[in-house]
Amino acid sequence: MALLYEKKGKVAYLTINRPQALNSLDPETFQELSDALIDFRKDDERLVAIITGAGDRAFCAGADIKTTIPFLKESRGEWWRQPPVIMRGLEVWKPLIAAINGFCLGGGLEVALACDFRIASEKATFGVPEVRLGLIPGWGGASRLPRFIPRGRAAEMLMTGESIDAQEAHRLGLVNKVLPPQQLMPTCEEWAQRLCSLPPLSVRAAKEMVVKGSELSLEDALRLETKLEDFLLASEDLEEGTRAFIEKRKGVFKGK
Repeated sequence: MALLYEKKGKVAYLTINRPQALNSLDPETFQELSDALIDFRKDDERLVAIITGAGDRAFCAGADIKTTIPFLKESRGEWWRQPPVIMRGLEVWKPLIAAINGFCLGGGLEVALACDFRIASEKATFGVPEVRLGLIPGWGGASRLPRFIPRGRAAEMLMTGESIDAQEAHRLGLVNKVLPPQQLMPTCEEWAQRLCSLPPLSVRAAKEMVVKGSELSLEDALRLETKLEDFLLASEDLEEGTRAFIEKRKGVFKGK
């Protein structure tokens, strides 16, 4: 399998499984990633997903040039022929954590940018080298990177194709945390469990505000905020959360 898809408790694990090719994305992997994300989105029992790469050398080194470039050329001008993924075409409002364990380049960085949290190994490397091939990052990287880090640094990475290390990525705010390799997955799982313990509907509403609200005018963002707040005010989870707070116990939330 080009992608391993596992479910453990309330957490889903998506592992790009092509270590011999630095977990690069070929059309088969792209399709399997799409299928797994769609399944995760509709699975009411799974609340958080962790996306990572097999082995310790790469999260994902980008597109598999030999197979993916021809695939992209065939669908040129018809992006809807490509499987929907979180980078473009697939909205997933559950939290997504990228566990970045090595090279995170090109399409790999685009996958990570489409996640909500990016936790990196000290050995991780980040870059968008597409310009060196005569391309730009076309799975959201050219659009998202300038929204995550200062414009000048984004321009430098996009226009030169040069990479940065994990510490610089953290300094720029591209990643949430940098850890020794052996602490990477345990920490991601801790974050996932913390998110799973919270009311699912409010977590998803918070994500929607982060993703959508930041791109809206203040007036429109306030309208969206009011709409989401009104929805949450009618939820069972709010009733449970309020009772749990008063009774000084942990809440038991159902996502309703």
